[in-house]
Amino acid sequence: MDINCSIYDIYEIIAKGVSVEELYTFGVFCLEWKVDCLASGVLSQLLSEFFNTISNVPCILLALIGLINALRQRFEKRFSVLHVSNMILAIGSMLYHATLQHILEEHFSPCLIRSRSSLPTCVFTGGCLIVVARLRESSTHGKYTRENIHFSYFEDLQQQGDETPMVWEMLLYFYILYSPDWHYRSTMPTFLFLYGVGFAIVHALLRFGIGFKVHYVILCLLCIPRMYKYYIYTEDASAKRLAKLYVATLFLGSICWLADRLFCKEISGWYFNPQGHALWHVLMGFNSYFANTFLMFCRAQQREWDPKVVHFLGFFPYVKIQKPKGQ
Repeated sequence: MDINCSIYDIYEIIAKGVSVEELYTFGVFCLEWKVDCLASGVLSQLLSEFFNTISNVPCILLALIGLINALRQRFEKRFSVLHVSNMILAIGSMLYHATLQHILEEHFSPCLIRSRSSLPTCVFTGGCLIVVARLRESSTHGKYTRENIHFSYFEDLQQQGDETPMVWEMLLYFYILYSPDWHYRSTMPTFLFLYGVGFAIVHALLRFGIGFKVHYVILCLLCIPRMYKYYIYTEDASAKRLAKLYVATLFLGSICWLADRLFCKEISGWYFNPQGHALWHVLMGFNSYFANTFLMFCRAQQREWDPKVVHFLGFFPYVKIQKPKGQ
C-alpha cells in the first residue's frame, strides 16, 4: 500500500478505516489523545484557558485608550506604535490561549514506534485530528519520544504570536528611553530594526527555550537604568505615582505568574482557583499602560509641552499636554 504523506491523504486513509497499527507500518507517527477529561484535569485547564483568553482584553482596551490619546494630542508616532504593539502582543496571547494550544501540547502521549522515515505527520487516534510536525533526528534508531518531537505548529504559534512581539516591544521601549540622548538619530532605529528582523528570522528557525527567557530578561534590565533616571529627574508627584504604580503592578504580576508556574497543581486542587496566569495578564495590561503614560509625560517634558497627569472620572490617569503654537 502506497501512502502519500500529505495531510489530506492521511485523512482519507483514516476515513477508509485503516488501523493505527497499519499506519505504524508506513512510518506514520502516532500521538494518542487522553480523552478522560476529568481524570486528566483537562476540564479545569479549559476553564483556566478561558480566563487566560479574556484576561487579555483589559490590555487591549488600555492600549486603545493610550493610542487614542496619543493620536488626539499629536504625540510622536513612536508612542502610537508602542500602544499598537501592546495590542498586538495581547491579541497574540489571546489566540494562543483561545485555540487551546497549551492543553493540546500537554496531553500528547507519543507512542514509541520504529519508523522507516521521519514523515512530517502526526495522528491523533482519539479525535482523528491531524497536526503537521517535524520529527527531530535522534540517536534512538527510529524510536521517537515526546522529547524528540518537534511540535512546530504549537511552538511556531507561541513564538511568532507571542514571544517575537515581546522582543519587538522591548526594542521599542529601548528606543523611546535612550533615543533622546543619542547623537546619531538614524543609527539607533536602524540597528534596532535590523536586530528585530534578525531575531524574528532566527527565532522562527531555532527554538531557544530558556535562551529566550534569558534574552528577554537582559533586554528588560537594559531599560531599568534609564527608567530610574527618568523617575529621579521627575518632580511632578502625579507622574511619580505612575512610576510607582508601574513597579507595583510588575511586582504583583510577577508573584501571580510565579505562583501559577510553580504551584499550579496544588492551586488547581483548591476550592477557589485565583487563576494566577490570568491575573498576570490583567496586571501586565495595567503595567504597560502605566509605563507608557509615564514615558509620554517624560517625553512631553523634554519637548517643553507643559504635560500634566489628569484623571478621567477622577480615577483613570492620562497625560494632557499644551504644545506651543506652530508645533
